Amino acid sequence: MNFPADLKYTKDHEWIRVEGDIAYVGITDYAQKELGEIVFVDITTEGETVAKEEVFGTIEAVKTVSDLFMPVTGEVIEANAELDDKPELVNEDVYGNGWLIKISVSDPSELDDLLSAAEYEKLIAK
Repeated sequence: MNFPADLKYTKDHEWIRVEGDIAYVGITDYAQKELGEIVFVDITTEGETVAKEEVFGTIEAVKTVSDLFMPVTGEVIEANAELDDKPELVNEDVYGNGWLIKISVSDPSELDDLLSAAEYEKLIAK
């Protein structure tokens, strides 16, 4: 499994990549493998500010639906529209074109509470 070192991770299996004033959020390689084939992504919070650890949407696989949790407090600027027609991008390119939302981070200090790649790997190895 792949866990890029330039990302931060949550215990709920989301990742965040900060690029200047915005950040991309998605699910980890581990999460997409556990879920299996992704068939639908439902983001209903575009334009809203969502608190850290609150649900910002759901992701549906063939056998289950899972909540998606915000890694840090922020405004959901954009949901990945490509996933409307191609939800399988989450499986194919989980850290690239399979991103879920773009956010404006409200409190950058919350990033310090997230896991590094090494810490996340230890978490899922348990």
